[in-house]
Amino acid sequence: MQQPQNNKLLIAITLVGLGLVAGVFGLVSWFAGAGGLSSGPQSTNSPNSQTGNQSSNPNTGTSSGESLGDVQNVPQGLFNYGGSTTWIPVHESVNAAITASFPDYQLRYTLPSSGSPGSGTGIKMLLDGQLSFSESSRPVKSEEYEAAQQRGFTLEQVPAAIDGIAFAVHPDLDVDGVSIDQIKAIYTGSLTNWSELGGPDLPILAYSRSPETAGTAKYFLDDVIDAKDYGKDVVFVEDTTAGVRQVIGNKGGIYYASAPEIVTQCSIYAIPVAARDQPNNFIPPYADSWKTGQDCLNQPNAVNKTAFRESSYPLTRRLFVIVKADGASDESAGQAYVNILLSPAGQTLIEQAGFVSIQ
Repeated sequence: MQQPQNNKLLIAITLVGLGLVAGVFGLVSWFAGAGGLSSGPQSTNSPNSQTGNQSSNPNTGTSSGESLGDVQNVPQGLFNYGGSTTWIPVHESVNAAITASFPDYQLRYTLPSSGSPGSGTGIKMLLDGQLSFSESSRPVKSEEYEAAQQRGFTLEQVPAAIDGIAFAVHPDLDVDGVSIDQIKAIYTGSLTNWSELGGPDLPILAYSRSPETAGTAKYFLDDVIDAKDYGKDVVFVEDTTAGVRQVIGNKGGIYYASAPEIVTQCSIYAIPVAARDQPNNFIPPYADSWKTGQDCLNQPNAVNKTAFRESSYPLTRRLFVIVKADGASDESAGQAYVNILLSPAGQTLIEQAGFVSIQ
């Protein structure tokens, strides 16, 4: 693992690196293109912003001439959507292009009235009629399908992108990588010191978001560590920004999130991961070599799209748009969003957001 060039530079880039993380209070910064730390969401009532990282042609969202405008049956109106914070980089990439191509199709990200935004809360808001569609980093649960049927409609989950889960550790932690079995042991409480992984004699401090609200945490609990509950010493944090802060402040810390949220950080290390059947073959979630310090600031690390697409990186998953199939305007709005994202131009924008296209 490469180490930071000096501690002063690490301190100097901490806030800049954290500005790329979108936790609860990063939502508005992403929409407004501010890119810095924020103490909390300031507004959820403005339509799509046209700021942020835009392509050279905002009407297409790509540089190849492919046009979002070719998508048909896009309704007019203002539609609320919400859900997974994993999707925030997609909003930054896609929203300006949608606004340019379909100015009468206005999308408003809506936060829950209480609690943290996430896949679970987004689906609940969709069931309760607060959203036209939602976004999720996990599949819809059987009880959510049943709740929709009781309300007279169905839920359709449509995969739109491929993501990976990455783990942040302190940049000075001298550990080559972690295997899936070791990750399970860490988060269920049976592995408690980094010396057990060939690292320093340091207690492992494991951090996670709550599986009750965060789709990534629910997916991690069910599909990665395959446990009913997290270990008793796992500390739950409100959002990814808080998790990364904990890792920066605790050399023994470890936290996981969507790969674009972790890999773009300049103040942590995105530790490589090995599959269960190849416990010593550590695959990095980042492309090329890991950059720190000014090198990272000049050109942030990028996700390992090849490993994600080929599934050689062991923790890949699909991201879903959840459509409310009710035969009314909500279904039209959700289906239009799906069609936009799955169009050639939309999939290019997915790639620009740091995820992997699904088509």
